[in-house]
Amino acid sequence: MNIVDIIIKKRNKEKLTKDEMDFFVASVVNDTTADYQISAMLMAMYLNHLDDEETVMLTKAMTYLGKIFDLSEIEGIKVDKHSTGGVGDTTTLILAPLVASTGVPVIKMSGRGLGFSGGTLDKLEAIPGFKCNVCETEAIKYGKKSGIVIMSQSEEITPADRKFYALRDVTGTVDSIPLIVSSIMSKKIAAGADAIVLDIKCGNGAFMKDFASAKELAEKMTEIGKGLNKKVTAIISNMNQPLGKNVGNSLEVIEAIEILKGNISSGDLLEVSLTIGAHMLLNAKKVDTIENGKALLKENIVNKKGLNKLRELIIQQNGNPNVLEDYSLFGTCAFNCHILSEAEGYITAIDTESIGKASIESGAGRKTKSDILDYNAGIITYVRLGDYIKKGEPLVTVYASSKEKCNLSAEYLKTAISIGAIAPQKENLILDII
Repeated sequence: MNIVDIIIKKRNKEKLTKDEMDFFVASVVNDTTADYQISAMLMAMYLNHLDDEETVMLTKAMTYLGKIFDLSEIEGIKVDKHSTGGVGDTTTLILAPLVASTGVPVIKMSGRGLGFSGGTLDKLEAIPGFKCNVCETEAIKYGKKSGIVIMSQSEEITPADRKFYALRDVTGTVDSIPLIVSSIMSKKIAAGADAIVLDIKCGNGAFMKDFASAKELAEKMTEIGKGLNKKVTAIISNMNQPLGKNVGNSLEVIEAIEILKGNISSGDLLEVSLTIGAHMLLNAKKVDTIENGKALLKENIVNKKGLNKLRELIIQQNGNPNVLEDYSLFGTCAFNCHILSEAEGYITAIDTESIGKASIESGAGRKTKSDILDYNAGIITYVRLGDYIKKGEPLVTVYASSKEKCNLSAEYLKTAISIGAIAPQKENLILDII
């Protein structure tokens, strides 16, 4: 077989065979295909799509042309979660320690920022010293001792996806349902979890802009999970505004800590975290209803078990636990600028993707896969949909290492928030559960 022939076949909207798909993925794993050829194939797949059978073939090839973690030594039903990406989405840093604090093992393989969406690993690495690179032996050791591991994708796990993941981010091929399905499900299956809860973001700050697309993605992933004997639940959640107040790596870690301390007792970020976490507990057979699951998680915020489990995770993976009490240890940015409201009225719309892009301009995200992050850069938002604001009041603050980066970020933000005379209709936070 020849990789060029396979690229041309997909370019011409023809269906690939299992052998062709296996050949393509194997060539990526074996480094016999150049980045520009992989990018061409990803674009052909993006433009001409993969049918259900091709998506399953791609997922299986990505999964099994790599190592499968064996977590059988860790007692209990191992649960994992994954978000399709959003803005201000810090749920993992909240619900992973909360769920693990109930005695349910959370062995999670996370990713870095993709497009305008932040990545869990980038946020964790904002904690001084935190080590995301954990091998299988360490993961099992940690899982048996603490019941929680959050780690990067190892070189042995779905090696093709690591290459795809980086190239999709910089070639405009992120928001493809088949590529998203194969990327997420191959990693989750290879990581060895028994049950998986998926948070499918839907809205102007998500890769899935409309409900129909989000539901299609949710249904495809749950079906693939069933076919591979995994318990999969998909939650479709609203991303028409940033989930949390903070956007940026250390800023989001601080907001997660504040929630686990009980200092933030309401809001969309907390509610989505509790919903996903409750479904994780339900799938692990720790509780018999979602309501009981939420109640247990709330209890472990009040009694600080969730916060202590986060402390245990940080210490376990070589991070500095003192950041939990002293946020100055994260560092600071030299410059900041404030975007003020130019009118009085209700917040009628928020262009969440523009806020995500503004965070990239501040230095909190990547434009190319080799970009170095500024962990302290980012944005703090002060308004939510439906809020009433007066002229001159702050909408957002940008933090960056230079005045130029502040100004570039501000250009996105000046038109990201709409103000009108009539309050918008309240939107549901949880749109569906599959």
